[in-house]
Amino acid sequence: MDAVSRPTILAADDDAVTRRALAHAIDACGWHALLVGSGDEAFAALTDPDGPQVAVLDWMMPGMTGVEVCGRIRQVARAVQPYLIMATVRDQTSEVITALDGGADDYMIKPLDPRELQARVRVGLRIVALQQALSSRVTELQDALVQVKELRGLLPICAFCKRIRDDQNYWQTVEEYLTEHTDVAFSHGFCPSCTRVHFDFDVDVRAGNRRS
Repeated sequence: MDAVSRPTILAADDDAVTRRALAHAIDACGWHALLVGSGDEAFAALTDPDGPQVAVLDWMMPGMTGVEVCGRIRQVARAVQPYLIMATVRDQTSEVITALDGGADDYMIKPLDPRELQARVRVGLRIVALQQALSSRVTELQDALVQVKELRGLLPICAFCKRIRDDQNYWQTVEEYLTEHTDVAFSHGFCPSCTRVHFDFDVDVRAGNRRS
């Protein structure tokens, strides 16, 4: 995994020993660990346009708490939201609910098992990848909609030759105009009336039989 493709995982904890342990677990998977010691630093890193894709946040930190970081991050408009894992000694159900309702995606109880942490980060990376793919698809669809040309209003058409006048005051055949302004493709044939006029025989449209 080269440096460009390595995802950045944020580890925010005010304890230096815990940060080193998180960095070791993250680096062992070939990811890049970004270590910070406060909630304010975590928020600044996560709001960077090229910020981390996944974050492991301690609950109690200097500055903003982990829950406050989660809540404020969710208020930031961005196409793909980071995956936020709350890591704390708080193990009460009410506290888990508070963290998840506050914007966390996952919750882990300290002390952290490195293998479990790595597995949960992998889940987060998969979720982020899905969000990125969906965001790209939405952008493609929006671009396609912008490029679609719609026919609206009145079309100036010649009463004799049936040519249509475009916005540049240029007269085009119906086929030319529709091909340029829509996704319509034409397949030419002969209707029964024209067949009678130009070929002097009738065609039973329903049966496809020629009648002289």
